[in-house]
Amino acid sequence: MKPKTALRLSVLLSGLLASVAPPAAAADTIVVFDWAGYEDPAFHPTYTAKFGSEPDFSFFGDEEEAFQKLRSGFTADLAHPCSQSVAKWRDAGLLEPLDTSKLANWNDVLPGIKAMKGLMTADDGTAYFLPFEWGNTVLTYRTDTVKPEDVTSLKAFADPKFKDRVSIGDNVDDAYALASLAIGVKDWTMLTDEQFKQASDFLRAVHQNVRLYWTDNTDLSQAMAGGEVDLAWAWNETATTLAADGVPVAMNKDTTEGISTWVCGYVRLKGGAGSEDQQYGFLNAITDPAISGYMVESWGYGHSNAQGMAAVDPKVLADKGFADIDKFTSNTLFQSPMPTELHQRMIAEFEKIKSGY
Repeated sequence: MKPKTALRLSVLLSGLLASVAPPAAAADTIVVFDWAGYEDPAFHPTYTAKFGSEPDFSFFGDEEEAFQKLRSGFTADLAHPCSQSVAKWRDAGLLEPLDTSKLANWNDVLPGIKAMKGLMTADDGTAYFLPFEWGNTVLTYRTDTVKPEDVTSLKAFADPKFKDRVSIGDNVDDAYALASLAIGVKDWTMLTDEQFKQASDFLRAVHQNVRLYWTDNTDLSQAMAGGEVDLAWAWNETATTLAADGVPVAMNKDTTEGISTWVCGYVRLKGGAGSEDQQYGFLNAITDPAISGYMVESWGYGHSNAQGMAAVDPKVLADKGFADIDKFTSNTLFQSPMPTELHQRMIAEFEKIKSGY
């Protein structure tokens, strides 16, 4: 769900651009395979101004769905996976290399993101992934029904006092990020068999409290706003949009075990028939430093462009929890690329857990 301010800005921007630029032919429009909400015109205004129309968007609910659809023959020009899926998509032969000489903001990516092993480039140095946004999956709660002292630990998700009042994402990566943190692991790529069992057992305990497994921010926001859910493992966007609507919610980014940080971005897909010029035009538009302020203030996420983030109002950064990036990242599990076999084990086990086994 996009913030109300974002919707207003998007509508105004779309109308303005439509009035000053002729529409491009449909056959010349690129197809972007994306999460719902990221079609927001405020994320790529220079693309629309340059090419005279919006890209075509097709949507997926999670990355495993997107992966299977692409492997089954679905074609698009660009897609929006997150850090933990990049190596899998690359190894499956779904990606085209990026020509970094055509990426205006390639060298301005935040150093902490550049340092994530196996993310932006393969072992041979070939570039495949352009980071766009980053954020957290974090403990989020209703401040009118939950006492702060009851949610200082991620173990609260398994506390019987929250039976039928919990929501976590129907997303294997966020689920195992929560479970890994809860058992004291911050590098999930190194999970031992015993730690995997401990993490899975924790999720089984959480399952006893789950009211719903949310699939997008709209589902979760409605459940929290309506009082159906008191405690959630949620993205930054949830608290940002609910607070803007006057719902009493807060995030606790200082739990004993920490938070999870993810990075998402764009890749070029094999088989895309759209213009290469438009593909790179879109990639440059979404990483323009001018996008950073909008990303932080309206969505509650960080932007990949270091120059853009440095220019955001310090008060806004502080309000969204990004004032001290070093402190912010010191107690986090980065959802970095993991071995395919481990990820497949997580997928299979999570399906069992959700089914009550």
